[in-house]
Order: sequence, then structure tokens, then C-alpha cells
Amino acid sequence: MTDCNPCSTLVNNQAKLSEDVGTPVTDPTAYRSLAGAPQYLTFTRPGITYAIQQVCLHMHDPREPHLTALKQLLRYLRDTVDYGLLLHRSSSAELVVYTDADWAGCPDTRRSTSGYAVFLGSNLVSWSSKRQPVISRSSAEADTGLSPTAWRRLLAELHSPLAKRTLVYCDDVSAVYLSTNPS
Repeated sequence: MTDCNPCSTLVNNQAKLSEDVGTPVTDPTAYRSLAGAPQYLTFTRPGITYAIQQVCLHMHDPREPHLTALKQLLRYLRDTVDYGLLLHRSSSAELVVYTDADWAGCPDTRRSTSGYAVFLGSNLVSWSSKRQPVISRSSAEADTGLSPTAWRRLLAELHSPLAKRTLVYCDDVSAVYLSTNPS
């Protein structure tokens, strides 16, 4: 892959990776090695977290479509080698959270993949993309679950309490209603 053509697109968002589609790869150990190495990049490259998570879900039985997705990820990394996470001094100490989920998005298990991004001022300080451990019964259930309370507590322990309320942005009306009326 050192001489591969760069790619400006991270994932093919039209196709979902399924467990049993395609033929098994000839060398599963090489697939696991190639898929495992870029995991460390997610510490400074939050934009690749979802793609890494999707590729690593199939390490137990990698197939040709999984290898194709992995190669596209590696070609994207080659094209964006100078990208990274930059932290800047910010005058704002506001905590803002963005969250989203694809309700029952896995074609094999019908489990949702959820993700979030937490900003302190203008700096991204926490992010995640992961498959939920249980099947969500609704889109609201898939979108809820992230609590900014832990971040507020951590900042208070660091003697930097937040004066403003934490803003949580979510695209599901039911999840927003549940957050304002939890009982």
C-alpha cells in the first residue's frame, strides 16, 4: 500500500458492510494487522473513527468487501497524511456535545452505531463511534445515552467549573423530548 493511489473519500456510505457477503480473504492475519495499525490514529484523527470501527468489526472473518473498505481507508490516510487534531486557546469555556446514531443500521444484527463529539470551547476534546451492545427499540433510544455530566464533574475537579449549561445537539425529536422530560 506504500505506492497506492490517494483517495479523497473515506468510506462508501452507500454500502453497509455485512458479515457474510463476499469470499474470505486469502490472508486473514495480514488483514488484522492492516486493520489494527490505524486504530492508534483515532487518538488524533477523530474523522476516521467510524471507518476504523466498521473495518475492525470483521476481524474474526474478513471478506473481500471488508478488505476493499480497508484499502480505501488506507488510501484516504495516504491522501490526508498531514491532517490531525489541533488544540487552540479559546476564550469560550462552553461545553457543547453533538450526538447521532443510525437506528438498527447493522444489516446482520440490527444494532445501532452511535457516535458523539464533545467540544470545550472551539476544541474537540472527546469523541467516539461504536456499535451499541443491545438492539435499540426506537431511534430515540439509539440517540440517547451520552451524558455530559462526567465532563462537567471533571472540569469542576480541575477547578474550572462551567458557568453555562451544556448544549447537546441531537437530530432526533423524541430524544430531545426525553432529555427535557426524563420521567
